[in-house]
Amino acid sequence: MSFIMLLGGVFCLYCAYKDYDWFMNSSKARLFVRLFGREGARRFYMGLGIFIIIMSLILIANTGPRIVIE
Repeated sequence: MSFIMLLGGVFCLYCAYKDYDWFMNSSKARLFVRLFGREGARRFYMGLGIFIIIMSLILIANTGPRIVIE
């Protein structure tokens, strides 16, 4: 699950950076484009992508094997 989140974050960041029309004109992105303008929506999605990447890396780091010493 964490790896899928990582891919989703990279996808979101990349598409916002490249300013793809099909990404920014999607029904979910149109709301943010209306609220913030095209450039603001791009920045929002770049920030969202970075946030998702960081969260997935934290989850990946915390799901490793545990060594308990009692």
